[in-house]
Amino acid sequence: MRLTALPAFADNYIWALVADDGRAIVVDPGQAAPVVAAAAQQNWRPHTILLTHHHDDHIGGVTELQARFAGLEVIAPHDPRIPGATRRVGEGERIQALGLEIDVVSVPGHTRTHIAFHSAEHLFSGDALFSLGCGRMFEGTPPQLLASLHKLASLPPHLLLCCGHEYTVSNAVFARHVDPANVALARRHEEALAMRRDERPTLPVTLASELECNPFLRTDTPAVRAAVSRHLGRPVTDEVDVLAGLRDWKDGFRT
Repeated sequence: MRLTALPAFADNYIWALVADDGRAIVVDPGQAAPVVAAAAQQNWRPHTILLTHHHDDHIGGVTELQARFAGLEVIAPHDPRIPGATRRVGEGERIQALGLEIDVVSVPGHTRTHIAFHSAEHLFSGDALFSLGCGRMFEGTPPQLLASLHKLASLPPHLLLCCGHEYTVSNAVFARHVDPANVALARRHEEALAMRRDERPTLPVTLASELECNPFLRTDTPAVRAAVSRHLGRPVTDEVDVLAGLRDWKDGFRT
């Protein structure tokens, strides 16, 4: 299957997995127009929509796509704030779509009902996990977010992370502030800068790279723990304390 990143709004990505027969799985279509345009230009048709959470920049295009493409299956978490779903799924369920087996992972933290989807090759994380960062805790708690990030970090490292926003460069600036001696992180930052200069997406990226570089997946490492302790002005007590301090630090971080 061919993976395509469709830019939407200022920095969103809508992901499409296009099969050889022209049917496609579309992930988090916050706008219909990029999907409609790409489908016409590249000669494919949406078959299944996967939704990770209820925020409008991830679901806003669904109603129009359903009107344009009859018979669309719309798969979403159990959340009444997401209208139009034809199927609701949760932790541990498996979806069959266009010959793919896609597993559902519950990852609350950004929102309380957030889910992620992964196949044998791709991880569609919505706003739960970004390259070099993670989503803000709008509805979740630090223990929930930590458990969700641990769950994602335990997936096969070869998976290609396909997240909901192009935040890599700005996330890299904060990550290097936290973990300045991380050589892999410095390399990833330079690669991301070059990609954006060439107007290319910095995604997808392997989960293995994120495990080396993303401070939110490295809350058990001495470098990240020490940085958060210095920021807080006190010793951290446990990994939840590290994550809570790191997330709060990032929320107020200005370059």
